[in-house]
Amino acid sequence: MATIVIGGHSRNLGKTSVVAGLIAALPEFQWTAVKITQFGHGVCSVNGESCDCATDEHTQAISQEKSRAGDSDSSRFLVAGAAQSLWVRTKQGWLAEAMPDVRSRLAGAKNVIIESNSVMKFMRPDLYIPVVDFNTADFKESAREFLDRADAVVLHTAKHPDAVPAWKDVSLKLLQGKQVFPITPPEYVTKDLVDFVRERLG
Repeated sequence: MATIVIGGHSRNLGKTSVVAGLIAALPEFQWTAVKITQFGHGVCSVNGESCDCATDEHTQAISQEKSRAGDSDSSRFLVAGAAQSLWVRTKQGWLAEAMPDVRSRLAGAKNVIIESNSVMKFMRPDLYIPVVDFNTADFKESAREFLDRADAVVLHTAKHPDAVPAWKDVSLKLLQGKQVFPITPPEYVTKDLVDFVRERLG
């Protein structure tokens, strides 16, 4: 079983689109796709909605996506061709407690593709590919922590060739030597990226 983790340093960078694109382009891998969401205070892990459950209640939930309507990230994975799609929800900082259940659910998978940064704390995937954008200043601590472990990066094409990253306190040296795959939405997965993943996973 091979495992890919797709991360990103902020919201709305197209991480889900990259996952779905790879699933569609590499159907022979019979992917089990996983979306990991960590909710903040006052949001329940059971359904992602506001609640008043105690800190030690409803700390995690894992559900198997059934809908092919494409109206959620996990549903988009099924539409793209995933063999199965799981949505893992935990309270912020409680992912470690969920990992035994996650590993159990993945035990019989052919190959796994996960959308998350934080999961890198608990596994060493065959490939870690974050999505980055020089024009987006926000940089999650989880993305900063694991950027040096990236095998490649998916880079939003800069609007100006000489654009300076808007990131603060993030060294570009962390990207040195990394394979870079430029993208221009709405195309999030290029042939070069697909070939790279197929070759690395054999």
